Amino acid sequence: MQVFGDRHGNVVHLFERDCSLQRRHQKVIEEAPAPGMDAATREAICAAAVRAAKAVDYVGAGTIEFIADATEGLRADRIWFMEMNTRLQVEHPVTEEITGSGSGRVATARRERRALAQTPGRTDDHRLGDGSTALCGGPDQGLPAQSIGTLDAFASSARRIRVDTGVEQGARITPFYDPMIAKLIVHREDRARAIAALRDALDDGVVAPLVSNAGFLWRVLGDAAFQQGDVDTGLIERNIETLCARPEPSSEELARAASRLIGTPGRNPWTSQSGLRLNAPTRREARLTDQFGRHYVTDWTDEPALDDWPADAETSIDEGGEHFILHIARAQGTGGGGAADGAILSPMPGRIIAANVKAGDSVSKGQKLLTLEAMKMEHSLLAPFDGVVKEYHAQEGGQVSEGMLLARIEPA
Repeated sequence: MQVFGDRHGNVVHLFERDCSLQRRHQKVIEEAPAPGMDAATREAICAAAVRAAKAVDYVGAGTIEFIADATEGLRADRIWFMEMNTRLQVEHPVTEEITGSGSGRVATARRERRALAQTPGRTDDHRLGDGSTALCGGPDQGLPAQSIGTLDAFASSARRIRVDTGVEQGARITPFYDPMIAKLIVHREDRARAIAALRDALDDGVVAPLVSNAGFLWRVLGDAAFQQGDVDTGLIERNIETLCARPEPSSEELARAASRLIGTPGRNPWTSQSGLRLNAPTRREARLTDQFGRHYVTDWTDEPALDDWPADAETSIDEGGEHFILHIARAQGTGGGGAADGAILSPMPGRIIAANVKAGDSVSKGQKLLTLEAMKMEHSLLAPFDGVVKEYHAQEGGQVSEGMLLARIEPA
């Protein structure tokens, strides 16, 4: 609940926001009005917010938070005051969209002693906001990891959407600041249209080559429980493996990508890769690999092309909020270290807070090798199989960069 109090003792509430969709107590998607809240309950919490601000003679913009037990639906007698933040919070653009007033305009109106109606705005409209961050995470990591580097591509052609951001294409994302790079806010006539518009915006946007959480947000918005308005703070954790699992590109997009990678050198029968085989069915098979080391086998399409159209060195697919960078797979493989060959790499920049083994130790599958602290979270790196620690470069208190070799396990 956002409120504003002036020096004349006037306090208004602007609108309630629902911030139940969280992961590890961090807000993921905010919306207004809160789904499932009736007019009587809304009026009760709005009045409570105003009373709380008046009780302390509050001056300025602030946010009053409540926590609800919705096991029997949202009811005024099952909602409790939690805290007041004497500042605007990250979800305040949702309030601005629902009221039609920016927070700065509200402050100006109060200083000039103009009346501001104590009404919650139109409840038939719906606003949604999410934070797109340079994060990568999944059930294999357990915790999100910050993606560091330069934003070579950062764009969206989605219409009727508000984008609040402090970066631009070409900016460098560092580990020293909050990883949020943009906040997307939409308002539509009803909740279903707002959800669809926000999913379209996430699907349309491009963040590359850094890994963002746009695909994760796209899947959260498509979750059946969320779409029905059955939202609580545990929704994401209950479905974490499905929501964090990065899907593969569709077969249609893979076929188009293969066409771009292989090239279509016109209609010259001597150079065209038509897939013709004597006394056998035609076969046009491409083997692709993405930046995550996953391999795909696909046909390719007959897209119109100019003569001697050169093959691309790499191409990309943007689908479902995910960005895939694809190459033609080589016989020698993708190289690099990974858990399969016993190489334990740092998944992100951070600090070693515990070194649990040393070179020469025998370890069993799943045994903790070290603990990395990053983004105020602890990440345990485990042995991928039974074996012996052949290399160990983790020192307690040491700083490490993303991709640094921390240990190598030789199979038993």
